[in-house]
Amino acid sequence: MQIWTGQSYPLGATFDGSGTNFALFSEVAERVELCLLAEDGTERAVEITEVDAYVWHVYVPSVQPGQRYGYRVHGPFDPAAGHRCDPSKLLLDPYAKAIAGMASNHRSLYSYSFEDPEQRHEEDSAAHTMHSVVVSPFFDWGNDHPPAHEYHDTVIYEAHVKGLTMLHPDIDDGIRGTYVAMGHPAIIDHLKELGVTAVELMPVHQFVQDGHLVEKGMRNYWGYNTIGFFAPHNEYAYGGDTGQQVQEFKQMVKNLHEADIEVILDVVYNHTAEGNHMGPTLCFRGIDNSSYYRLVEEDRAHYYDTTGTGNSLLMRTPHVLQLIMDSLRYWITEMHVDGFRFDLASTLARELHEVDRLSAFFDIIQQDPIISQVKLIAEPWDLGEGGYQVGGFPPLWSEWNGHYRDTVRDFHRSEPGVLGDFTSRLAGSSDLYQHTGRTPIASINFVTAHDGFTMRDLVSYNERHNEDNGEDGRDGESHNRSWNSGVEGPSEDPEVRALRLRRAKNLMATLLVSQGVPMILHGDEMGRTQGGNNNTYCQDNETAWMHWELDTDQMDMLWFTQQMIALRQKHPIFRRRRFLQGVVREDAGSPLADVEWIGTDGTLMTAEDWESAENKCLIMFLNGSAIPEPTLRGERIVDDSALLLFNASGNDVEFTLPPADHGESWTVTLGTGTTMELGETLTAGQSVTRPSHSLLVLLRPPMSDDEPAGEDHEPTTRA
Repeated sequence: MQIWTGQSYPLGATFDGSGTNFALFSEVAERVELCLLAEDGTERAVEITEVDAYVWHVYVPSVQPGQRYGYRVHGPFDPAAGHRCDPSKLLLDPYAKAIAGMASNHRSLYSYSFEDPEQRHEEDSAAHTMHSVVVSPFFDWGNDHPPAHEYHDTVIYEAHVKGLTMLHPDIDDGIRGTYVAMGHPAIIDHLKELGVTAVELMPVHQFVQDGHLVEKGMRNYWGYNTIGFFAPHNEYAYGGDTGQQVQEFKQMVKNLHEADIEVILDVVYNHTAEGNHMGPTLCFRGIDNSSYYRLVEEDRAHYYDTTGTGNSLLMRTPHVLQLIMDSLRYWITEMHVDGFRFDLASTLARELHEVDRLSAFFDIIQQDPIISQVKLIAEPWDLGEGGYQVGGFPPLWSEWNGHYRDTVRDFHRSEPGVLGDFTSRLAGSSDLYQHTGRTPIASINFVTAHDGFTMRDLVSYNERHNEDNGEDGRDGESHNRSWNSGVEGPSEDPEVRALRLRRAKNLMATLLVSQGVPMILHGDEMGRTQGGNNNTYCQDNETAWMHWELDTDQMDMLWFTQQMIALRQKHPIFRRRRFLQGVVREDAGSPLADVEWIGTDGTLMTAEDWESAENKCLIMFLNGSAIPEPTLRGERIVDDSALLLFNASGNDVEFTLPPADHGESWTVTLGTGTTMELGETLTAGQSVTRPSHSLLVLLRPPMSDDEPAGEDHEPTTRA
């Protein structure tokens, strides 16, 4: 075997069409071996003698795609000083583009004795760990290009590759649960008919099946336990784990792009699957523990943990920052993804202790010409002190708006005293984002997400029902802001079922008429239930998978969601690019404000209305003739105007429409709990009785003939 010196950049295994260059960073290493693995498991060690700026490198002309490999790093094993090198452990390449196999919970993966943790355990791990794989970078992308949807036009669909596809009747059994299934016409057709513009995939970076879950016969379903930041998770590959997962992932992205759907990845750069000081040695720990992880300064044998998973990556070291930036650029340039949602993003902002919005991580993102141009979404909290940072991220970022979720849930379960906060969330949460120069797209609005109840369960359960998780029902959020509509769990009572359907529609409609960027949890559009389990992280089964056989209520929910998304996409008033002002503006072309808050009597809400804790009803007026922001071509946007009638109380309420200066006639467009015909006309000053827990959308065209609507509006009719 020929061995050449190779190059220190790029890091990882790089196949150039002839051979493969290997490069690995380790500042603490005293000696590094590249281990090439044959199909029968035999190992050939290649001594790496070249090292530049702590990067060990070698070029092997004979190594081709599909070759499995790993590293053995010789150096200090001194946990008290933060060092845990252990050459008995075959280590993954942090830059591996594909990973084969799955780590077992074998004792050989641990560098300490189970019987006496103070004693070293030097059993070889090669047969029980995961292996890095050399991949070919070549793929026929054809004319693939990013859909590049404007943020304010975006509707995000949070989805799980396996959960979404595992039970679909039109997908062959053999490919269900894979990237191939995610790119299947049956899935893409559903997404297109629904009207979403982007899928946000739950973690697809290579992750580990936690040993304690495997021992209980369960699995890490969600995938928030990353070990490979460049490698698509191999269990979602139809064609095996020898590099085929890369090709399948690229084809999935290509198929979704052809359907004009963006791909956003939920990424976990805050920690790794190696856990705390009692965890396995799989990769980073054995390569250079103190460079990759935050350690407790006064006790460097232990990890500083702000994630609740045992460790946190050390964001102030250049090589960790380089790893994350290289990973992000790789997924954009080589895998063609369109954005990222950063799990527990507050951890990424921690350089010393507190969350620092001017940390090096944000500085590097801001100046990067590639990463800064895709969609960047933060989960703006972690478990550390000061970790809840909704509204605290820099201007380039959007955020999961936890305030939006909590307020909308409270309003629609008739909690007192939330009306004012509810209107702030409807209007785009300017109180959270405007002070930093951001616009409504900073707010990723959501009512439900993977972590918590589904929308159907939110209106069907008061309590979590997580007994199947094996933790005596103690896991998961206990304060869900849910209401079971009168009966806990499944019910055949027609009144209870009707109320639940109406309330679920109210939540979905509110989400889709709110300023900001809506995110829908997969399955909420058709009433998916998890049986009251609000923490399905370990339920890789039909509890968490999406069921596609729909009853009448579920079909109704699906139709309603499709109509609401279509309404949003048709009308710019629901997806403004700038915050609503609530004042009359001379440059807006209307004598009325862009938004008005109107009481049930048809007049502007008074201070008494706002201050009443028991007030759970209002009318929101959105003025389609008062949108000052121009289009990209410079024309002023003019749209239909809307009245949104909200009744979150438990009683029927009489609403009086505002006077004729707001519009002489209004068209019933969509609603919940209504006996009105879609397309029916209501007039200024008319009184209408709205049932408890209901919502009504009324539209009217611009009032002057010389202000045509931005798009023609034809009310949808339905038997």
